[in-house]
Amino acid sequence: MRTVVVYVHGLWLNGWESLLLRQRLSRELDCNALSFRYSSMGAGLRANALSLAAFLTRLHADTLHLVGHSMGGAVILELFEGALDGGDAAARSAMLPPGRIVLLGSPLRGSRAARNLSRWPLGRRLLGPTAHEVLLPELSRRWVAPRELGVIAGDVPLGLGRVMGRFGSPSDGTVLVEETYLDGATEHLILHTTHSGMMCSAIVARQAAWFLRHGRFATKAGQT
Repeated sequence: MRTVVVYVHGLWLNGWESLLLRQRLSRELDCNALSFRYSSMGAGLRANALSLAAFLTRLHADTLHLVGHSMGGAVILELFEGALDGGDAAARSAMLPPGRIVLLGSPLRGSRAARNLSRWPLGRRLLGPTAHEVLLPELSRRWVAPRELGVIAGDVPLGLGRVMGRFGSPSDGTVLVEETYLDGATEHLILHTTHSGMMCSAIVARQAAWFLRHGRFATKAGQT
């Protein structure tokens, strides 16, 4: 049985930042851990989700897990819930092997940091079309797809987002904890990490792997 984990990066990144995370997931799950690269600034949300779908269908995996960091989580959600192929997202996702999803620091209700950036000269151009769709609006959404989905948020407020304005509530320095909640998600976990620090955190990798294997986070003493 071949298990594959696919990592989907966030805005302004290309997946190389996930190398340590993917190595840890590969060891924990005895699987192949790959990175999907998409145009985070040059293409819209639907186009990026379609590219992800095409990438996944070529993998020939028996079990297929997805891990999305930051805006990459929105691309994953669009794959399963958005208007793919004329609105038939369910048919597209049904073609994929079974598996679970973990989102890391994903702003699932919009992003205050992105809205602050968009007020600066050239700020909106720096964000790109996908960010315009998923980061600027204040979204209300619910996870209804059949896959188990876990969300990890950070609470160490150090990061680029703080340069763009005060948050006034717990954050990982870029994304507010409250922006990471998703109604219908299987579990939500807050860890002591920054937004970018999730990529090199052994605890984040361990918790993500535990969820992908068991459908829940390892919150008992000695497992974190």
